Amino acid sequence: MASGSTLLLWLLLSLPSVAISTTSNRGIRLELTHADTRGDFTGTERIRRAAERSHRRVNGLLDTGISSTATLKGDGIEGTASVHASTATYLVDLAIGTPPLPMTAVLDTGSDLIWTQCDAPCRKCFPQPAPLYAPARSATYANVSCRSTLCDALRVDPSSRCSVPERGWPYYFSYGDGTSTDGVLATETLTFESGATVHGIAFGCGTENHGSTDNSSGVVGMGRGPLSLVSQLGVTRFSYCFTPFKDKTASPLFLGPSSAALSTTAMSTPFAPNPSGGGRRSSYYYLNLEGISVGETLLPIDPVVFQVSPMGGGGFIIDSGTTGAHLGLSLCFAAPEGRTEAVDVPRLVFHLDGADMAFPRESYVVEDRSAGVVCLGMVSMRGMSVLGSLQQQSMHVLYDLEEGILSFEPAKCGEL
Repeated sequence: MASGSTLLLWLLLSLPSVAISTTSNRGIRLELTHADTRGDFTGTERIRRAAERSHRRVNGLLDTGISSTATLKGDGIEGTASVHASTATYLVDLAIGTPPLPMTAVLDTGSDLIWTQCDAPCRKCFPQPAPLYAPARSATYANVSCRSTLCDALRVDPSSRCSVPERGWPYYFSYGDGTSTDGVLATETLTFESGATVHGIAFGCGTENHGSTDNSSGVVGMGRGPLSLVSQLGVTRFSYCFTPFKDKTASPLFLGPSSAALSTTAMSTPFAPNPSGGGRRSSYYYLNLEGISVGETLLPIDPVVFQVSPMGGGGFIIDSGTTGAHLGLSLCFAAPEGRTEAVDVPRLVFHLDGADMAFPRESYVVEDRSAGVVCLGMVSMRGMSVLGSLQQQSMHVLYDLEEGILSFEPAKCGEL
């Protein structure tokens, strides 16, 4: 029987109006890639690296840190982008400033703030693959005045003070893995691979940054708060489709109306209400997980395990920044004669409110053929439960923010 502990299924493993320019009436298409594709790692090594970051990530999700609270008014946009996987899970390529400077950032549905390392000058910056962004070299950079309502959208340390208006409002944001960024809130122009340009995007210009964002220079927050990219763009829906974890093919990210291209057979489930009281949990996308089946057996887990507690803890979220889902039990065993493919594993299904999410074998089973071992990982943790990116691979996932619904269906992501 499961206890009140959160289960973590894991395989071994603002704001002024935003001006938008685009030549496409279908919105933005971006591509996401895994940063580990840029390294010489085997599939098993990538899984192991992902497992390590997943544990660090969950520590951050359990943190009740700072988040934004202001409202945002912005024009809508539609489009797509490429996403690549990384040790921080998935990365997105875009450009910042005028002239545009290429920038690679972590795509994170579990936070709001958009930020990058800044040479303004940079007091502390970790290594990154591209040149540092320098505000002085951009014609469209603007500090946020102390008098701006933008400052209200990011709650800073009460001891922080903005005494010189032209220098901007200071911010500090930290993550559970020890990564943090400290700098000033500003606005800038972002350019996507599709050619779409958005002006006046609020972001953190980090001049003292600790830790690492794994082969990238910052984070693009996609959460439910007003400082996230989707909120600032004013889009009412977005979707992504993660290619198989061991595949080096880019994964598409769609922003706007074009992201609604799911079939009539897609499953849908409503987002659950976020806990009251604000804080970082106001950024998360909560779902109602009602049960889990393995094969034909419904596991004897009390549904309260996956619900938000009266104090605002617990709950079940979908998150792009966590690799695996975390649910409770670690299991590895030797395959007969070392033949991992010969191991018959029962089907895994999550029963959501109004929808069943069935996972293909590669989304919850990890095979180490060199060692002849098969693993089904479940690690017990206290706090919220997480549906991570590994379980979402080969699945087109649509966030309908206006209707408050998550839709999904199996897909050949590399063909979208």
